Amino acid sequence: MDQKGYRRGSFQSSTSDEDMLEIVGASLDFSMADDDPPLDREMGGFSSYNGGGMNGTSTMMDFLEEPLPGVGTYEDFNTIDWVREKSRDRDRHREITSRSKESTWALIHSVSDAFSGWLLMLLIGLLAGSLAGLIDISAHWMTDLKEGVCLAGFWFNHEHCCWKSNTTFTDRDKCPEWKSWSQLILGHGEGAFAYILNYFMYVIWALLFSLLAVLLVKGFAPYACGSGIPEIKTILSGFIIRGYLGKWTLIIKTITLVLAVSSGLSLGKEGPLVHVACCCGNILCHLFTKYRKNEAKRREVLSAAAAAGVSVAFGAPIGGVLFSLEEVSYYFPLKTLWRSFFAALVAAFTLRSINPFGNSRLVLFYVEFHMPWHLLELVPFILLGIFGGLWGAFFIRSNIAWCRRRKTTKLGKYPVLEVFVVTAITAVLAFPNEYTRMSTSELISELFNDCGILDSSKLCEYVNDFNSTKGDDLPDRAAGPGVYTAMWQLALALIMKVFITIFTFGMKVPSGLFIPSMAVGAIAGRLLGVAVEQLAYYHHDWAIFSGWCSQGADCITPGLYAMVGAAACLGGVTRMTVSLVVIMFELTGGLEYIVPLMAAAMTSKWVADAIGREGIYDAHIRLNGYPFLEAKEEFSHKTLAMDVMRPRRNDPPLTVITQDSMTVEDVETIINETTYSGYPVVVSRESQRLVGFVLRRDLIISVENARKKQDGIVSTSIIYFTDHSPPLPPSSPSMLKLRSILDLSPFTVTDQTPMEIVIDIFRKLGLRQCLVTHNGKLLGIITKKDVLKHIAQLANQDPDSILFN
Repeated sequence: MDQKGYRRGSFQSSTSDEDMLEIVGASLDFSMADDDPPLDREMGGFSSYNGGGMNGTSTMMDFLEEPLPGVGTYEDFNTIDWVREKSRDRDRHREITSRSKESTWALIHSVSDAFSGWLLMLLIGLLAGSLAGLIDISAHWMTDLKEGVCLAGFWFNHEHCCWKSNTTFTDRDKCPEWKSWSQLILGHGEGAFAYILNYFMYVIWALLFSLLAVLLVKGFAPYACGSGIPEIKTILSGFIIRGYLGKWTLIIKTITLVLAVSSGLSLGKEGPLVHVACCCGNILCHLFTKYRKNEAKRREVLSAAAAAGVSVAFGAPIGGVLFSLEEVSYYFPLKTLWRSFFAALVAAFTLRSINPFGNSRLVLFYVEFHMPWHLLELVPFILLGIFGGLWGAFFIRSNIAWCRRRKTTKLGKYPVLEVFVVTAITAVLAFPNEYTRMSTSELISELFNDCGILDSSKLCEYVNDFNSTKGDDLPDRAAGPGVYTAMWQLALALIMKVFITIFTFGMKVPSGLFIPSMAVGAIAGRLLGVAVEQLAYYHHDWAIFSGWCSQGADCITPGLYAMVGAAACLGGVTRMTVSLVVIMFELTGGLEYIVPLMAAAMTSKWVADAIGREGIYDAHIRLNGYPFLEAKEEFSHKTLAMDVMRPRRNDPPLTVITQDSMTVEDVETIINETTYSGYPVVVSRESQRLVGFVLRRDLIISVENARKKQDGIVSTSIIYFTDHSPPLPPSSPSMLKLRSILDLSPFTVTDQTPMEIVIDIFRKLGLRQCLVTHNGKLLGIITKKDVLKHIAQLANQDPDSILFN
């Protein structure tokens, strides 16, 4: 195997243990990631797939009955072998099924094994829903804490504090129980000094929250930063990042997510909630043997956990399942679809039972529109889609450029200072504008809102003519001074959000991108909606309005434009389509708005794809050098396996192990002098006929164990991988049989196989490596890393960026 940079213990190591991996722009050392429970702990379990053990001469102990601990497992930062894992699970299932006919106890065990997956989904849904409710309640309270405190009980947020107040509906936010900091300290809330004090307290609280978040992340769980979705996509494709889904990451991410959202930074909690739910799934997997000991089965659970995360983030169970299918999952069988659906259902039910917002809704910005849309409105909806695509492409390029700068300059060495500066700038700019001062979720809720008679928001300060009011529907009216003021403030908020989000996403705090993206689109949509509404009001006799919008009618719903804009911008950044439309539809509860949402989502994807093919998560995966083979991309080049395989023409020959002629010392020399993750086994160096493939990790464990526990194994002992030991003189030392750790069915292709087919095999079977033969003789090897480097090279990208951060 001719790939430098491989580490012991896997077919294809993705990087060396000493390498640094960039997690959303922050350098992290792999050696410190010893979080428990790791994603690959205690994997040795079943010996039926060439698994675990040693055998030898008649005087030798037989380890086949008891597999050696560690054999068949993976080291950190390696890719799992999907074929091997699925085969082991099938063997395990066959064994349980055959035993179930022997006794009642075995039958009960078989039933419990079949039921364990559903029980695990139930536990994941309950835990993810409970944590989401806790995060929602805490973030709402701490966000309001920046502006004041409740005298009736400091644990009440502003809205809950005023629930029992006797104030009128229009003054519901000015109840006597809630005191701003100036009222608490100075005794009054009016005047310049009171404003400055409130301003000062707002900035101080924001800095306190963000600094506490970054210090906790830096000190206890470096993996808790960022949104986590790029890493989860990589993990679900088969990569192992030990500790990324561990208990410390879960605890710190939950706490710091509340702090980061409360600080007022331009970030959301929806993306990190997927990471939180996957942490819950990984930790709970350790309660069940079949998931604890099989990495492929565990990834099916993590796919369902991701669906539960989106379910509680948006209150959209169906959208969560589709998000997991469309955006994050690599392997998604039908069984996982059903279990994802169940996990999302339980999570949403749990969150609904907690009722974090006190309005019987799962999200803060649930809305219901009453008026249908008109066909001609598709034109502004498509314009919003174009805006969303342009902004998405601009954001991805700018954010990736900034994150790359953070990686390659001294900026990355000062994460605390970076968070401090960005928070200070955000807070100072946000306070004077009421639309940036409020939490982003509240802003989206305000923008989605359809103005009613009792609304006291500036956005609803129209010139009222109550003679033309019919029931609850208000006609289109002339905008009052409040609306024009709100438009200017929203325009300034849009500029701030567009630029500040670029620098915020990727800092060393938990940071989601869904809510900031939706906020940008919602502001743009509301501005356009009000513009179209006023155009229709003043020019209702124009040809484009005359057929459907008569004077005094309620034609245009600006809140709908905000919703369509939010979907367009989120689609432009993430490139989601189906799941995005379903999530937005579940948010509004209205079937009739699916077509505008589809038009905007599709337009934004087309426009953004025309500028750059990658969504934000794929761009971060590539930036960080993760070994992720994108299933959506097509390979159109006419290269062959021989063009990609190692060794190349001027390289040293392929390192191989012979089946029955190498000593323990020879094998140990190969292991010490190379860093490859596995070795082809051949009949002899002359014939080069392939016998199988052996993992470096299994080889090390088996040889070390034999030296310790087996009499007569010395450096000159012959290692053989055949069924029968080769003939040797009687005075020879004991021989070591390692056939049980040999993979007798490695995937092979001929040297003339088109790379298009090779890449397809790697994608669909989840291979780590593929051996190349010519006329039946071993010629070379292609690893997943080679495939990724080849794709990068053909795309005029730096091939050495793959797995070498």
